[in-house]
Amino acid sequence: MPDAVRVAPEVADAVAEGRPVVALESTLLAHGLPAPDNREVAAELEEVVREGGAVPATIAVLDGTAVVGLTPAELDRVCGGGLAKLSRRDLGVALGLGLDGATTVASTCLLARLAGIAVFGTGGLGGVHRGARDSWDVSADLGVLADTPVLVVCAGVKSLLDVPATLEQLETLSVPVLGFGTDAFPGFYLRDSGCPTPWRVDEVPQVAEIAAAHWALGSPSGLVLANPVPAADELDRTLHDRVLGEALALAEQRAVRGRDVTPMLLDYFHTATGRASLACNIALVRANVGLAARVAGALAGGIALAGAVRTR
Repeated sequence: MPDAVRVAPEVADAVAEGRPVVALESTLLAHGLPAPDNREVAAELEEVVREGGAVPATIAVLDGTAVVGLTPAELDRVCGGGLAKLSRRDLGVALGLGLDGATTVASTCLLARLAGIAVFGTGGLGGVHRGARDSWDVSADLGVLADTPVLVVCAGVKSLLDVPATLEQLETLSVPVLGFGTDAFPGFYLRDSGCPTPWRVDEVPQVAEIAAAHWALGSPSGLVLANPVPAADELDRTLHDRVLGEALALAEQRAVRGRDVTPMLLDYFHTATGRASLACNIALVRANVGLAARVAGALAGGIALAGAVRTR
């Protein structure tokens, strides 16, 4: 483990003993949710993981150290504002300069893998942005998934993005995409993005077996487990489509680019929907981390024989 990475004793013990652990990102808390909701959600997500039988490991960079498994006081700092948004490419800079930063899907995957954590629960996956043909704006999440063996449980791809292009890119990068209990690939706020899911799985043991077989074959990539937002919490589609159009137009008008696009669009959604999108966001993350805990338990429980190719 690099000196600049600190793993909480509870997390380190669980990994060493082969008990289930679920990684959680901090960008959701620092940039995706407003205060004081973010601190309440931080505690709630960790509790959901524990109720699922796993150990939570929320990840962030504090004082130039990557911390895997935050204390309550450290969660207060993350939710208090002022943290940089750190993707994988930014980690070395933040560590070298002694900065505070919140980890995205990409950087959380890397740090989780360094700590020996194989399952990560989050909200929505980043991907190919609309208009990427001209802007080349593609989330680093996809590249990291291609070479980091972590299973990411998410509500599909954020509906703010180009979902078909993102799925094509994941196929090109040889990242398996599984839909949990659905034939339709989820679109974050929506249960159906309009694209089919490449593979459907209906049981947690199936997910564990697939992940173990994928890695046993020597693949360096992660996997995406797309879990639709609960039906009762889905955002009204008419409202979603109207607000999305407004948000994209506003981003173009303000010339918002790069890493600032998603936080700006999400913030607009939260305001323009009267916090309906915020409630949807919280519900889907809660569902995802609960499922992640179950998958981590299946992997740790030996349902899947990781690292061994069975012969018949």
